Amino acid sequence: MEPAVLILVLGSAVLHASWNALVKSGGQPFLRLGAIMGTSGLIGWLFTPFVPFPAPEVWPFLITAALVQQVYFVAICLGYRFGDLSHVYPVQRGMAPFLVAIGAWWFAGETVGAVGLTGVLLIGVAVLSLALTTTRWPDDAKALSFAVVAGLALAGYSVVNGMGARTAATAGTYIVWLLAIGDTPFRIVTVALNIRRSTGDIRRHLVLGAACGVLTAGAYAIVVWAMTVAPITYVTAVRETSVIIAAWIGSRLLGEPFGAKRIAAAALVVIGVMLLQAGGAG
Repeated sequence: MEPAVLILVLGSAVLHASWNALVKSGGQPFLRLGAIMGTSGLIGWLFTPFVPFPAPEVWPFLITAALVQQVYFVAICLGYRFGDLSHVYPVQRGMAPFLVAIGAWWFAGETVGAVGLTGVLLIGVAVLSLALTTTRWPDDAKALSFAVVAGLALAGYSVVNGMGARTAATAGTYIVWLLAIGDTPFRIVTVALNIRRSTGDIRRHLVLGAACGVLTAGAYAIVVWAMTVAPITYVTAVRETSVIIAAWIGSRLLGEPFGAKRIAAAALVVIGVMLLQAGGAG
């Protein structure tokens, strides 16, 4: 991966961990995430007049990714409703490199060398250790289950997006239309379900979510574009360095327990990512 691409993807990781912390800390994960995705979707629609309409062969990727993303959105909200950021986030994100490596090998013909495979296995061990750090049952068990669902969905739409962006005329075309059709439905549903809340409550969550949504759209665009110039497996793996940021935010800023253990496990994920990066891909 080129250094410039690596830096951009790392920046995307910081933004991603930050908006997840916002969703967790707000007390209304569905409403805040709805505001974030709604803003991101609006940005996509605003740019659609400036990019070509996707070719027929691109639409299966767009529709599949959009549907899987709805599962992902619901799963992360439920995960944060029952569990800690420093527990849920590293599990859901840490699962992705291993699963994406399998998907990219099966569907896109990408291969991972021995060093990269070691990195994937290390990430798996780190995620397992995070799964065992718990303080509340059955809430933590529920949180872990939703984190696993989110991780599966994340891996699925990552592979689909990588292949779809490569199939489209330009990466920009795919990114814009993906934001437009993938993020908007969740906003519509969450607003409809929360319409009876007080105006002030809705306004507070929507303002914070809208501000974060602008950054989210940019971060997501970076990752999808990077998948057109670098292996899908490695782009996904590098982005998951966000787990150590989320673990730090959860334990230090949100006062969540098992801080040292969760930060150490998140650090193992980062080491695994470095091994993936060093291992090369075919």
